[in-house]
Amino acid sequence: MTPAKKKVRQSVRIVAVGGGTGLSTLLRELKEHVSRRRSEAERMPISDLAAVVTVTDDGGSSGRLRRDYAMLPPGDIRNCMVALSKDAALLSRLFQYRFPAASGGGGLRGHSFGNLFLTALTRVTGDFPEAVRLSGQVLAIRGRIFPSTAQNVTLEAVLEDGRVVRGETKISRSTKRIRRVRLAPRSVRPLPEALAAIRDADLIFFGPGSLFTSIIPNLLVRGVTAAMRKSKATRIYVSNLMTQPGETQGFSAADHVRAIYDHTGPGLFDWIIVNNGKVSPRLLRRYRAEGAEQVRVNINELQQLGLRVVLDNLIEEDGVARHDAARLTKLLLEEFIHRV
Repeated sequence: MTPAKKKVRQSVRIVAVGGGTGLSTLLRELKEHVSRRRSEAERMPISDLAAVVTVTDDGGSSGRLRRDYAMLPPGDIRNCMVALSKDAALLSRLFQYRFPAASGGGGLRGHSFGNLFLTALTRVTGDFPEAVRLSGQVLAIRGRIFPSTAQNVTLEAVLEDGRVVRGETKISRSTKRIRRVRLAPRSVRPLPEALAAIRDADLIFFGPGSLFTSIIPNLLVRGVTAAMRKSKATRIYVSNLMTQPGETQGFSAADHVRAIYDHTGPGLFDWIIVNNGKVSPRLLRRYRAEGAEQVRVNINELQQLGLRVVLDNLIEEDGVARHDAARLTKLLLEEFIHRV
Protein backbone atom coordinates (compact mmCIF):
# COMPACT_ATOMS: atom_id res chain seq x y z
CA MET A 1 0.00 0.00 0.00
CA THR A 2 1.31 3.44 -0.92
CA PRO A 3 1.86 5.50 2.24
CA ALA A 4 -0.38 8.54 2.59
CA LYS A 5 1.29 11.79 1.72
CA LYS A 6 1.86 14.13 4.64
CA LYS A 7 -0.48 17.09 4.46
CA VAL A 8 1.44 20.33 4.03
CA ARG A 9 0.30 23.10 6.38
CA GLN A 10 -1.59 25.90 4.67
CA SER A 11 0.54 28.99 4.10
CA VAL A 12 -1.04 32.31 5.00
CA ARG A 13 -0.97 35.93 3.91
CA ILE A 14 -0.64 38.32 6.83
CA VAL A 15 -1.22 42.07 6.99
CA ALA A 16 0.04 43.99 10.03
CA VAL A 17 -1.50 47.41 10.72
CA GLY A 18 -0.01 50.06 12.98
CA GLY A 19 3.08 52.16 13.52
CA GLY A 20 5.75 52.96 16.06
CA THR A 21 8.12 50.48 17.69
CA GLY A 22 5.43 47.91 18.49
CA LEU A 23 4.81 47.11 14.83
CA SER A 24 8.46 46.98 13.76
CA THR A 25 9.40 44.77 16.73
CA LEU A 26 6.74 42.23 15.83
CA LEU A 27 7.66 42.32 12.12
CA ARG A 28 11.23 41.43 13.07
CA GLU A 29 9.96 38.15 14.53
CA LEU A 30 7.35 37.41 11.88
CA LYS A 31 9.87 37.67 9.03
CA GLU A 32 11.60 34.55 10.33
CA HIS A 33 8.49 32.57 9.33
CA VAL A 34 8.14 33.90 5.77
CA SER A 35 8.65 31.15 3.19
CA ARG A 36 10.53 31.75 -0.05
CA ARG A 37 9.38 28.51 -1.67
CA ARG A 38 6.29 26.29 -1.49
CA SER A 39 8.35 23.47 0.02
CA GLU A 40 9.06 25.66 3.07
CA ALA A 41 5.36 26.11 3.96
CA GLU A 42 5.38 23.49 6.75
CA ARG A 43 8.33 25.06 8.52
CA MET A 44 7.75 28.70 7.50
CA PRO A 45 4.00 29.17 7.07
CA ILE A 46 3.77 32.83 6.02
CA SER A 47 3.61 33.14 2.23
CA ASP A 48 3.23 36.94 2.23
CA LEU A 49 3.81 39.53 4.94
CA ALA A 50 2.64 43.11 4.40
CA ALA A 51 2.67 46.10 6.75
CA VAL A 52 0.26 49.03 6.48
CA VAL A 53 1.91 51.89 8.34
CA THR A 54 0.59 55.18 9.67
CA VAL A 55 2.17 58.36 8.24
CA THR A 56 1.17 61.11 10.66
CA ASP A 57 4.46 61.47 12.58
CA ASP A 58 5.61 65.09 12.79
CA GLY A 59 8.41 64.92 15.35
CA GLY A 60 12.18 64.44 15.29
CA SER A 61 14.01 63.70 12.05
CA SER A 62 10.79 62.62 10.29
CA GLY A 63 9.05 65.86 11.19
CA ARG A 64 11.94 68.01 9.98
CA LEU A 65 12.13 66.22 6.63
CA ARG A 66 8.37 66.37 6.29
CA ARG A 67 8.35 70.14 6.80
CA ASP A 68 11.44 70.82 4.66
CA TYR A 69 10.46 68.66 1.67
CA ALA A 70 6.64 68.41 1.91
CA MET A 71 6.89 64.60 1.98
CA LEU A 72 5.53 61.80 4.11
CA PRO A 73 7.40 61.09 7.36
CA PRO A 74 9.88 58.25 6.75
CA GLY A 75 10.67 57.15 10.33
CA ASP A 76 8.11 54.40 11.00
CA ILE A 77 8.49 53.12 7.43
CA ARG A 78 12.28 52.97 7.86
CA ASN A 79 11.96 51.02 11.11
CA CYS A 80 9.68 48.49 9.42
CA MET A 81 12.10 48.09 6.51
CA VAL A 82 15.02 47.45 8.84
CA ALA A 83 12.89 45.00 10.85
CA LEU A 84 12.14 42.98 7.71
CA SER A 85 15.75 43.01 6.50
CA LYS A 86 18.64 40.86 7.70
CA ASP A 87 19.48 42.36 11.09
CA ALA A 88 23.21 41.74 10.82
CA ALA A 89 23.53 43.19 7.32
CA LEU A 90 25.65 46.29 6.93
CA LEU A 91 22.93 48.10 4.95
CA SER A 92 20.42 47.48 7.72
CA ARG A 93 22.77 48.99 10.29
CA LEU A 94 23.50 51.86 7.91
CA PHE A 95 19.79 52.71 7.54
CA GLN A 96 19.51 53.01 11.34
CA TYR A 97 22.63 55.16 11.73
CA ARG A 98 21.76 58.51 13.27
CA PHE A 99 24.06 61.52 12.96
CA PRO A 100 24.96 62.65 16.51
CA ALA A 101 23.15 65.76 17.70
CA ALA A 102 26.11 66.93 19.78
CA SER A 103 28.72 66.78 17.01
CA GLY A 104 29.35 68.70 13.82
CA GLY A 105 27.32 68.21 10.71
CA GLY A 106 24.97 71.17 10.72
CA GLY A 107 21.71 70.16 9.10
CA LEU A 108 22.51 66.43 9.41
CA ARG A 109 22.27 66.48 13.21
CA GLY A 110 19.69 64.06 14.54
CA HIS A 111 18.80 62.63 11.13
CA SER A 112 19.04 58.90 10.46
CA PHE A 113 20.68 57.79 7.23
CA GLY A 114 17.61 55.74 6.30
CA ASN A 115 15.37 58.80 6.56
CA LEU A 116 17.73 60.76 4.32
CA PHE A 117 17.93 57.88 1.84
CA LEU A 118 14.14 57.67 1.59
CA THR A 119 13.95 61.45 1.19
CA ALA A 120 16.50 61.46 -1.63
CA LEU A 121 14.83 58.53 -3.38
CA THR A 122 11.45 60.24 -3.09
CA ARG A 123 12.92 63.34 -4.75
CA VAL A 124 14.43 61.22 -7.53
CA THR A 125 11.31 59.13 -8.23
CA GLY A 126 8.75 61.78 -7.34
CA ASP A 127 6.77 59.16 -5.44
CA PHE A 128 7.13 58.15 -1.77
CA PRO A 129 5.51 54.67 -2.07
CA GLU A 130 7.84 53.90 -4.99
CA ALA A 131 10.81 55.06 -2.91
CA VAL A 132 9.69 52.68 -0.15
CA ARG A 133 9.41 49.80 -2.64
CA LEU A 134 12.87 50.43 -4.11
CA SER A 135 14.42 50.82 -0.65
CA GLY A 136 12.92 47.48 0.30
CA GLN A 137 14.72 45.94 -2.68
CA VAL A 138 18.00 47.48 -1.56
CA LEU A 139 17.55 45.94 1.90
CA ALA A 140 16.21 42.64 0.48
CA ILE A 141 13.30 42.74 2.93
CA ARG A 142 11.11 39.71 3.57
CA GLY A 143 7.76 41.35 3.07
CA ARG A 144 6.07 44.43 1.69
CA ILE A 145 5.53 47.84 3.30
CA PHE A 146 2.82 50.34 2.41
CA PRO A 147 2.03 53.76 3.83
CA SER A 148 -1.73 53.81 4.45
CA THR A 149 -1.94 56.88 2.19
CA ALA A 150 0.40 58.75 -0.14
CA GLN A 151 -1.10 62.11 0.89
CA ASN A 152 0.61 64.40 3.37
CA VAL A 153 -1.87 64.33 6.25
CA THR A 154 -2.05 65.89 9.70
CA LEU A 155 -3.53 64.16 12.72
CA GLU A 156 -5.96 66.20 14.85
CA ALA A 157 -7.40 65.28 18.24
CA VAL A 158 -10.56 66.57 19.90
CA LEU A 159 -9.94 66.49 23.64
CA GLU A 160 -12.52 65.86 26.34
CA ASP A 161 -12.75 69.61 27.03
CA GLY A 162 -13.52 70.29 23.35
CA ARG A 163 -10.11 71.74 22.53
CA VAL A 164 -8.56 70.66 19.20
CA VAL A 165 -4.87 69.72 19.11
CA ARG A 166 -3.07 69.45 15.75
CA GLY A 167 -0.06 67.22 15.15
CA GLU A 168 0.92 63.82 16.49
CA THR A 169 3.67 65.17 18.75
CA LYS A 170 1.37 67.65 20.51
CA ILE A 171 -1.35 64.99 20.82
CA SER A 172 1.07 62.56 22.47
CA ARG A 173 2.16 65.24 24.94
CA SER A 174 -1.37 66.23 25.91
CA THR A 175 -2.46 65.31 29.43
CA LYS A 176 -6.17 65.50 28.59
CA ARG A 177 -8.34 62.55 27.59
CA ILE A 178 -8.91 62.26 23.84
CA ARG A 179 -12.51 62.17 22.64
CA ARG A 180 -11.64 61.31 19.06
CA VAL A 181 -9.03 61.84 16.35
CA ARG A 182 -9.37 62.80 12.69
CA LEU A 183 -7.24 63.44 9.64
CA ALA A 184 -6.76 66.75 7.84
CA PRO A 185 -7.73 66.86 5.06
CA ARG A 186 -10.82 64.84 6.01
CA SER A 187 -11.08 62.68 2.87
CA VAL A 188 -7.71 60.99 2.38
CA ARG A 189 -7.09 58.65 -0.53
CA PRO A 190 -5.80 55.16 0.31
CA LEU A 191 -2.87 53.47 -1.36
CA PRO A 192 -4.39 50.93 -3.81
CA GLU A 193 -1.66 48.39 -3.04
CA ALA A 194 -2.52 48.57 0.65
CA LEU A 195 -6.19 47.90 -0.08
CA ALA A 196 -5.22 44.97 -2.31
CA ALA A 197 -3.09 43.46 0.44
CA ILE A 198 -5.99 43.79 2.90
CA ARG A 199 -8.41 42.25 0.39
CA ASP A 200 -6.17 39.21 -0.20
CA ALA A 201 -5.11 38.64 3.43
CA ASP A 202 -5.86 35.56 5.51
CA LEU A 203 -4.94 37.22 8.82
CA ILE A 204 -4.98 40.93 9.68
CA PHE A 205 -3.69 42.05 13.03
CA PHE A 206 -3.67 45.51 14.59
CA GLY A 207 -1.06 46.62 17.11
CA PRO A 208 0.52 46.61 19.50
CA GLY A 209 0.92 50.36 19.35
CA SER A 210 -0.34 53.72 20.50
CA LEU A 211 -4.13 53.67 20.19
CA PHE A 212 -4.80 57.18 18.90
CA THR A 213 -1.57 57.86 17.00
CA SER A 214 -0.54 54.45 15.56
CA ILE A 215 -3.67 52.31 15.17
CA ILE A 216 -6.71 54.50 14.56
CA PRO A 217 -5.12 56.88 11.97
CA ASN A 218 -4.74 54.00 9.49
CA LEU A 219 -8.46 53.23 9.81
CA LEU A 220 -9.42 56.84 9.09
CA VAL A 221 -8.02 56.70 5.55
CA ARG A 222 -10.91 56.45 3.11
CA GLY A 223 -11.76 52.87 2.16
CA VAL A 224 -9.43 51.11 4.61
CA THR A 225 -12.08 50.13 7.17
CA ALA A 226 -14.47 49.07 4.39
CA ALA A 227 -11.73 46.89 2.89
CA MET A 228 -11.14 45.32 6.31
CA ARG A 229 -14.81 44.42 6.62
CA LYS A 230 -15.00 42.95 3.10
CA SER A 231 -11.83 40.90 3.50
CA LYS A 232 -12.22 37.19 4.28
CA ALA A 233 -9.33 37.56 6.74
CA THR A 234 -9.52 36.84 10.45
CA ARG A 235 -9.07 40.23 12.15
CA ILE A 236 -7.13 40.34 15.43
CA TYR A 237 -6.46 43.21 17.81
CA VAL A 238 -3.36 42.95 20.02
CA SER A 239 -4.12 44.91 23.17
CA ASN A 240 -1.51 47.18 24.71
CA LEU A 241 0.14 46.20 27.99
CA MET A 242 0.16 49.64 29.59
CA THR A 243 -1.96 52.77 29.39
CA GLN A 244 -0.47 56.06 28.21
CA PRO A 245 -0.58 59.18 30.40
CA GLY A 246 -3.46 61.42 29.33
CA GLU A 247 -4.10 59.63 26.05
CA THR A 248 -5.51 56.36 27.45
CA GLN A 249 -5.25 56.92 31.20
CA GLY A 250 -7.48 54.45 33.05
CA PHE A 251 -8.39 52.54 29.87
CA SER A 252 -9.21 48.84 30.05
CA ALA A 253 -8.68 46.50 27.08
CA ALA A 254 -12.39 46.89 26.29
CA ASP A 255 -12.04 50.70 26.39
CA HIS A 256 -9.33 50.47 23.71
CA VAL A 257 -11.67 48.49 21.47
CA ARG A 258 -14.58 50.86 22.13
CA ALA A 259 -12.39 53.84 21.15
CA ILE A 260 -11.58 52.16 17.84
CA TYR A 261 -15.24 51.30 17.26
CA ASP A 262 -16.19 54.93 17.97
CA HIS A 263 -14.20 55.76 14.82
CA THR A 264 -15.01 52.74 12.64
CA GLY A 265 -18.31 51.33 13.84
CA PRO A 266 -18.66 48.06 15.79
CA GLY A 267 -17.59 44.57 14.84
CA LEU A 268 -14.28 45.29 13.14
CA PHE A 269 -12.35 42.64 15.11
CA ASP A 270 -12.97 38.90 15.45
CA TRP A 271 -10.40 38.25 18.17
CA ILE A 272 -8.41 40.11 20.80
CA ILE A 273 -5.11 39.02 22.31
CA VAL A 274 -4.65 40.26 25.87
CA ASN A 275 -1.92 39.88 28.42
CA ASN A 276 -2.57 38.13 31.73
CA GLY A 277 0.94 38.51 33.15
CA LYS A 278 1.87 41.01 35.85
CA VAL A 279 4.37 43.83 35.62
CA SER A 280 6.93 43.74 38.42
CA PRO A 281 6.09 45.98 41.43
CA ARG A 282 9.23 48.09 40.94
CA LEU A 283 8.46 48.86 37.28
CA LEU A 284 4.77 49.39 38.03
CA ARG A 285 5.67 52.05 40.62
CA ARG A 286 7.71 53.87 37.96
CA TYR A 287 4.81 53.78 35.49
CA ARG A 288 2.35 55.02 38.10
CA ALA A 289 4.63 57.94 38.90
CA GLU A 290 4.29 58.93 35.23
CA GLY A 291 0.50 58.54 35.21
CA ALA A 292 0.37 55.10 33.53
CA GLU A 293 -0.79 51.69 34.71
CA GLN A 294 -1.28 48.16 33.46
CA VAL A 295 -4.24 47.75 31.09
CA ARG A 296 -7.13 46.06 32.91
CA VAL A 297 -8.71 43.00 31.32
CA ASN A 298 -12.35 42.01 31.82
CA ILE A 299 -13.23 38.94 29.76
CA ASN A 300 -16.99 39.48 30.01
CA GLU A 301 -16.68 43.05 28.72
CA LEU A 302 -14.67 41.87 25.74
CA GLN A 303 -17.10 39.08 24.95
CA GLN A 304 -20.00 41.53 25.12
CA LEU A 305 -18.24 43.44 22.34
CA GLY A 306 -18.46 40.28 20.22
CA LEU A 307 -14.80 39.35 20.62
CA ARG A 308 -13.22 35.96 21.14
CA VAL A 309 -10.35 36.25 23.62
CA VAL A 310 -6.86 34.76 23.74
CA LEU A 311 -5.01 35.19 27.05
CA ASP A 312 -1.29 34.72 27.62
CA ASN A 313 1.59 36.12 29.64
CA LEU A 314 3.20 38.39 27.04
CA ILE A 315 5.27 40.72 29.22
CA GLU A 316 8.97 41.26 28.69
CA GLU A 317 10.75 43.74 30.96
CA ASP A 318 13.86 45.64 29.97
CA GLY A 319 13.59 48.92 31.83
CA VAL A 320 10.10 49.19 30.32
CA ALA A 321 7.22 46.76 29.87
CA ARG A 322 6.91 45.56 26.29
CA HIS A 323 5.42 42.62 24.46
CA ASP A 324 7.60 39.54 24.24
CA ALA A 325 7.68 39.61 20.42
CA ALA A 326 8.87 36.01 20.02
CA ARG A 327 6.14 34.70 22.29
CA LEU A 328 3.48 36.87 20.64
CA THR A 329 4.54 35.67 17.19
CA LYS A 330 4.41 32.03 18.32
CA LEU A 331 0.93 32.66 19.73
CA LEU A 332 -0.28 34.32 16.51
CA LEU A 333 0.95 31.46 14.36
CA GLU A 334 -0.18 28.60 16.60
CA GLU A 335 -3.60 30.01 17.45
CA PHE A 336 -4.71 31.34 14.08
CA ILE A 337 -3.04 29.62 11.14
CA HIS A 338 -5.15 26.47 11.50
CA ARG A 339 -8.28 28.66 11.41
CA VAL A 340 -7.54 29.94 7.90
